[in-house]
Amino acid sequence: MIQFVLRRLLQTIPVLIITSLAVFFVVRLIPGDPADMLTTEDAPEGTYERIQSQLGLDRPWPIQYVEWVGGVLTGDFGTSFRTKFTVAELLRRSLPPSLELAAIAYIVALSFGIPLGVMAGARPKTTWDWVLSGFTMTTIGIPNFLLGILMLWLFAVILGWFPVAGRVSLLEDPLEALRRMVLPALTLGASQAAILARYTRTSVQEAMGRDYIRTARSKGLSERVVIFRHGLRNALIPVVTIAGLQIGTLLSGVVIIESVFTRPGLGRTIIEAIQNRDYLVIQGMLLFLVTLYIVVNLLVDITYGLLDPRLRSAEND
Repeated sequence: MIQFVLRRLLQTIPVLIITSLAVFFVVRLIPGDPADMLTTEDAPEGTYERIQSQLGLDRPWPIQYVEWVGGVLTGDFGTSFRTKFTVAELLRRSLPPSLELAAIAYIVALSFGIPLGVMAGARPKTTWDWVLSGFTMTTIGIPNFLLGILMLWLFAVILGWFPVAGRVSLLEDPLEALRRMVLPALTLGASQAAILARYTRTSVQEAMGRDYIRTARSKGLSERVVIFRHGLRNALIPVVTIAGLQIGTLLSGVVIIESVFTRPGLGRTIIEAIQNRDYLVIQGMLLFLVTLYIVVNLLVDITYGLLDPRLRSAEND
């Protein structure tokens, strides 16, 4: 098992290097730069060049990249050109609201996705199966931002059941905080619930056709015991992989959802940084999100290896 974990850790190193390169150079392909945003129309001649020099933007990109990576390795992600806050401070402020939303959305995905998938997989070609197929096709086919706009229009504007925008801290008013998270959490979690339900259905359906299920039924066990004790236990192993990867997907999905519902968090911070060409904030936030996704993926691989020893054996052969 130790060799398995070490191998996975070593495989993440080149991925992180490629990720840092991609984040750094893609950000610089955005038209304009911080010096543009800080130079006013009536500024004296040479102001743009002076600001570029002060910010270190006049140096070659490879040198800027090495300096930035060197700072990241020591925990210094840089300082915002616009707000003068460090990127670490901006992360500390914007991460909790995003984690709250992602956590509630994850609960929504698990609560709807797995039960619907189990019911459809255990009884294929029944009403439950057709309902699930319609649900997954509809939900996956609608982009999150469009689904969010539709839910805002119906439940907030027309019916008035929920607030249109804003956030309240869970520590200040838990009920109001949850009320304001209902629409964004449902929007963010709906597509993930559909994906999880589809994978669960397929996995359960395959498990229910195995020999050990027929043996369990021949012993006179009830259908509920057969499904949950024998079928579901084996069917959920591949589902764990999908459910784990969805954590990273949800954290990246909050970028769009927070903008639609005007919530503070990583999403709004990244979008404001893009609008202001705040390079270090964009780089730091994107690198954090991608690294978090890679770490989650690594933990999922390790968990899958613990649940299924055949994977470890195959890697060691």
